[in-house]
Amino acid sequence: MSTRAPADTRDRILDAACDVIAEHGIDDVRIARIATLAGVSPALVHYHFETREALLAEALEHSFELLGNVRTLADGAEHWSALRKLAWMVDQSLPFPGMGEREWGLWLELWRRAARTRELQPIAAQLYERYDAWIAEAVQEAVDNGELPACDVRAVTQRLIARIDGLGLRVLVADPEMPLERARELALGGLAEELGIGVEEFGPEGGSR
Repeated sequence: MSTRAPADTRDRILDAACDVIAEHGIDDVRIARIATLAGVSPALVHYHFETREALLAEALEHSFELLGNVRTLADGAEHWSALRKLAWMVDQSLPFPGMGEREWGLWLELWRRAARTRELQPIAAQLYERYDAWIAEAVQEAVDNGELPACDVRAVTQRLIARIDGLGLRVLVADPEMPLERARELALGGLAEELGIGVEEFGPEGGSR
């Protein structure tokens, strides 16, 4: 009998891995704990993920896909301006309670391991490439619609993501000077100042979920 897990079983394994890695870190991952949460045997987890790096890489990809689904389900989004969508994207990118915090826990592990392990560096680059493309699409739409002045979309996107990374890290470590709402205000305020628009252009609801 084949030991290959069907797609739903593999998803359960990856979802459990996301929870365990985000909470304990990849170095302290216990395969038995992942197997218990996923309702499978430890042997099946080992079969699919021979190294911790492989497990972390696929867990990040899985988390990114799950959040991608969440990020496309905002009610009424089809009627938003491009700037309203961009504000919402910033909000979705910060470590909001629940899945946002879990994703950030995984990214912390990726940053730490990729800085020392070449095997994970292409994974980090690929995820950032997809993240850049997601943000850049909204920036370009805002330029095309006349909501933003002509600009270097790639540079604007990368600077915004750098702000989100830095501010989000302070939120994640519970810096009392950087609650989630403050981080959101600074991310959007910095973007507005850079592009010479008023922060109110992002809409009255800002980046609310």
